[in-house]
Amino acid sequence: MSAELRITLAGAERVVAAGTTAGEALEADGRTVIAARINGEPRDLAHPLAQDDVVEPIESSSADGRAIVRHSTAHVMAQAVQELFPEAKLGIGPPVDNGFYYDFDVEQAFHPDDLKRVEKRMREIVKQGQLFSRRAVSDDEAREELAAEPYKLELIGLKGGAAEEESVEVGAGQLTIYDNLDPKTGELCWKDLCRGPHVPSTRSIPAFKLMRSGGAYWRGSEKNPQLQRIYGTAWESRDKQDEYLKLLEEAEKRDHRRLGAELDLFSFPPELGSGLPVFHPKGGIIRKEMEDYMRRRQGEAGYEFVNTPHITKSQLFETSGHLPWYAEDMFPPFELEGVEYRVKPMNCPMHNLIFRARGRSYRELPLRLCEFGSVYRYEKSGVVHGLTRVRGMTQDDSHIYCTREQMVGEIKSLLTFVLSVLRDFGLEEFYLELSTRDDSDKFIGDPADWDEATAALRQTAEESGLELVDDPGGAAFYGPKISVQAKDAIGRTWQLSTIQLDLNQPKRFELEYQAADGSRQTPVMIHRALFGSIERFLGVLTEHYAGAFPPWLAPVQVVGIPIADAHVPYLQDVAKRLRERGIRVEVDTADDRMQKKIRNAQKAKVPFMLLAGDDDIANGAVSFRYRNGEQKNGVPVEEAVAEIVNAVEHRIQV
Repeated sequence: MSAELRITLAGAERVVAAGTTAGEALEADGRTVIAARINGEPRDLAHPLAQDDVVEPIESSSADGRAIVRHSTAHVMAQAVQELFPEAKLGIGPPVDNGFYYDFDVEQAFHPDDLKRVEKRMREIVKQGQLFSRRAVSDDEAREELAAEPYKLELIGLKGGAAEEESVEVGAGQLTIYDNLDPKTGELCWKDLCRGPHVPSTRSIPAFKLMRSGGAYWRGSEKNPQLQRIYGTAWESRDKQDEYLKLLEEAEKRDHRRLGAELDLFSFPPELGSGLPVFHPKGGIIRKEMEDYMRRRQGEAGYEFVNTPHITKSQLFETSGHLPWYAEDMFPPFELEGVEYRVKPMNCPMHNLIFRARGRSYRELPLRLCEFGSVYRYEKSGVVHGLTRVRGMTQDDSHIYCTREQMVGEIKSLLTFVLSVLRDFGLEEFYLELSTRDDSDKFIGDPADWDEATAALRQTAEESGLELVDDPGGAAFYGPKISVQAKDAIGRTWQLSTIQLDLNQPKRFELEYQAADGSRQTPVMIHRALFGSIERFLGVLTEHYAGAFPPWLAPVQVVGIPIADAHVPYLQDVAKRLRERGIRVEVDTADDRMQKKIRNAQKAKVPFMLLAGDDDIANGAVSFRYRNGEQKNGVPVEEAVAEIVNAVEHRIQV
């Protein structure tokens, strides 16, 4: 009689024969269920079960399942590359959001035609149904088997997970290799150093596509060789992949870099350097509207505006604690009169100095300081991206100093304020992310303070009624934070506003206030950014609206279009009446025909067009045309002006 095992499957106890695999217990088909979670850890379906194992299916449509499908597809791609380019040396090939990549050391950069050849070979490998087979090896065995792969040899020396997905089996300290085996003969087709898990066979990869290639430094360091990276996407079905590819097409149409040039909003002159945008007059109007709005809202909420310089002595960031943990993200220091200075990457240390400039009383708290502060961060050239990842930015920064008793109430009020602002800008779907500390030594301060701060943020997030996602280890070095994640018009998620609770910097700066009982107490500090940065938020809005900004933000809100030159004076008089109401209006006096003027206004995404001919003038009216092509004829001028003013004042989208 064979030995038996007791396991928990789908929440119920079961008895299975010894030697049963996870796939057999789950009756997995390798298509829908492609891996298993055993005692909380993802494993291959071929993993043999042990006594008291808790077994759960991992479906290809789940987040973990998609990551496994994509990781396996990366291996298939690497196999295809090495078959077609035998000299290629392997880097790493992890799954990433919406896809995967693999890095290769090759003599020549990959050409688009090369990617077509690789993708064709991948499809042949998938059709063949090669089996993924895991085996454990010693360090010496791995070095012997992978002697021709210098980057893999380097990874073997980094046992413990230092090189993204390619490392040891966590806990066991055991290296593992995955073999790709011919399903008919069992012969080895290809192999790679990897901790897995993988799908059972290449036939478990239903949909994939190679997207592009580009350069990438080995292990992300500019000191290392530059490799060639091929990016791809993979999904649990062709339908899901088609949805994603359509989303990419729509995202390309909305790319803020292209729209910024077409609408004459901003540009990135190479003479200034990477990640340093300039705003043209029309872009400047949008920025001013954003800032004016925030100044009004913050003034109404009891904030006080301050201003701080662009440079400071480096010692300030020693005091704040930023230099030990943030130096790589700062621009290099420079010396002046024997003292080391830096351009500032954040405003909070300077706001601490403002608080400390004189004695403070509990009666002043909460003290809400805010600033449109220019900061500079050294983003690596590979991650700089339009307005959404820049090196020079303006933060709508605020720091609130309050008592511990005021802390929870202030955070709740802040979150309500933040969501109200985002809704005014046309964003409606949100969830929250709570970033906390982990066991890393990068986090400073008393763990008890961290626990108190985290509990306060969690309470606020849970009471908001929004979905809450945990982000262990994602906190700033000085304190936990809530991030508001917002969905745009095509369903993409952007991290926008943040609220960080800091019980450390006030101590480091020796900030104090006099309490009601006369004692000296340390305030709580809350970091808050609504836009994050004006640049990034404008980039997000440009893509959210596809450049068709709501009337209150549109650089040009109205264009007057005369049917003939004789009608220009009438429209100029209408434009004057609109300007008196604060509306940004232009009259198109070019020699173009009326239809071309309409097309030009639509291309510029102007919200309203007012057309006028002989009949309109005779009746004191205009033809009222909207951005979407709808038109109302014979609208009295007063009604047209009132509708436009109402749309602007009430932030109505048209």
